[in-house]
Amino acid sequence: MLLTTVAQSTDPQSVDPGVPHPSPPHLQTDDPLLIDGVALDSRFFLGTAGYPSPATLCDAIRASGSQLLTVGLKRTLQAGDNGALARALAVGREQGARLLPNTAGCRSAREAVQLAHMARELYGTAWIKLEVIGDDHTLQPDPFELVAAATELVREGFVVFPYCTEDLILGRRLLDAGCPLLMPWGAPIGSGQGLLNLHGLRTLRERLPDTVLVIDAGLGAPSQAARAMELGFDAVLLNSAVAQAADPVAMAGAFADAVRAGRQAFRAGLMAPQAFAVASTPVGGHAFLLGDA
Repeated sequence: MLLTTVAQSTDPQSVDPGVPHPSPPHLQTDDPLLIDGVALDSRFFLGTAGYPSPATLCDAIRASGSQLLTVGLKRTLQAGDNGALARALAVGREQGARLLPNTAGCRSAREAVQLAHMARELYGTAWIKLEVIGDDHTLQPDPFELVAAATELVREGFVVFPYCTEDLILGRRLLDAGCPLLMPWGAPIGSGQGLLNLHGLRTLRERLPDTVLVIDAGLGAPSQAARAMELGFDAVLLNSAVAQAADPVAMAGAFADAVRAGRQAFRAGLMAPQAFAVASTPVGGHAFLLGDA
């Protein structure tokens, strides 16, 4: 009964989550991110939970320019706020956004697969952010249940966005299962600690050069998002850093700017760091004075 109520309160003509829409002209770039044949001009993916008000969420979506919005199905079913969510998703649609339901709160492959099927029926999209949590304290993914769920969901026609750690072997197993990309954490969900394991993240990027990699979870400041993009990651996904900011709308805009700047810096090519000083204006010989004898 609850699922029927939710489905009726979400207008598919307003949300239209499964069909890509062209970006408005001011958002279009020469560097789109291609996922499952869909081109996204924004590399900033935004969560929709925990905002002070529905109006703030709508304004933050506009400020972010995001074209991929995540929503937790368990939260949606429990909160009963789907009219507000539908309005927010309609705002996202204006800027070409798609919906990415997630399986947040699941702790087994079986539970995640069941929730993914509910999300596909409810929202009409095969895209799913797969979360299978293995530890209540760190909210770290369970690698074994995650691979099992991804394997089954891919076989059943889903496009799986797996929330994982920066472990290279786990990443390869998920790619082997058919996931089109990986979403490694920067730090535990909601912690705001940034990129805790730079070595592991660099290794993942270097060893999987052709894989779309999205930093998901743990970012707290725009500078951290810029750093992730400078490392060569393809996008960032976050929620708490915007929703819990003193001014979520301004923070959404700040993150959008940081993601763009980090991507531009990566494409431009960062200078190699040196262990010693290098004069920016080299001179030869010795200094001398010009003047009357």
